[in-house]
Amino acid sequence: MTLDFSILLRFEHALLLGLWMTIKLTVICIVLGCTLGFLVGLLRTSRNLALRAISSLYVEFFRGTPVLIQLFWIFFCLPLLLGVELSNLASGVIALTLYMGAITSETFRASLKSIGQEQLDACVALGLPRRSQVMNVVLPQAVLRAIPTLLSNCVSLFKESALVSAVGMADLMFVGQNISNNTARPVEVLTVVALIYFAIAFPLTRAVSLVEGRILKKLEI
Repeated sequence: MTLDFSILLRFEHALLLGLWMTIKLTVICIVLGCTLGFLVGLLRTSRNLALRAISSLYVEFFRGTPVLIQLFWIFFCLPLLLGVELSNLASGVIALTLYMGAITSETFRASLKSIGQEQLDACVALGLPRRSQVMNVVLPQAVLRAIPTLLSNCVSLFKESALVSAVGMADLMFVGQNISNNTARPVEVLTVVALIYFAIAFPLTRAVSLVEGRILKKLEI
């Protein structure tokens, strides 16, 4: 069989729309997931045993089960329990946000534990309320320490987002599969789709290494 990549020029607009949907979904889930992950990270460092147990169960469940199964369960089963219809976009956002929250919570938990107890004692001595301690002292340092791993998590989420095509969401992977089916050119189409993912993920991966080196130097000061 002769390869003919020129056929994809007819579907350039569709691929760009699919890529835009993938990026939009990833950004939404990164913002929501990191926020959820930080809150869960706080709960996992809480002195309350019940809060630690519940948050740990959530983290272990979503880290220990396939994202595809989580997505299917939310798309097919959750509407039956709630009695409401969920679009494939809503299902994808919920599933990937919960997954992102679980993996980033471990990152935040580690960074929170790296903050010296003397800083928290100083906050108490100054009479700072708990909210001010978290927002002005704990959060900035935790985020700074967590940035390298968070960036790696973001790259992983970008790649995992291809799973939403399984519930009919028109992301890059879904568009690529449709083009492949319509043109009977799976090799060319899926190769280009893979290269698009790689072209975005690889520079981000390299950026993680650069950012990590700079942050480590900053923390040594």
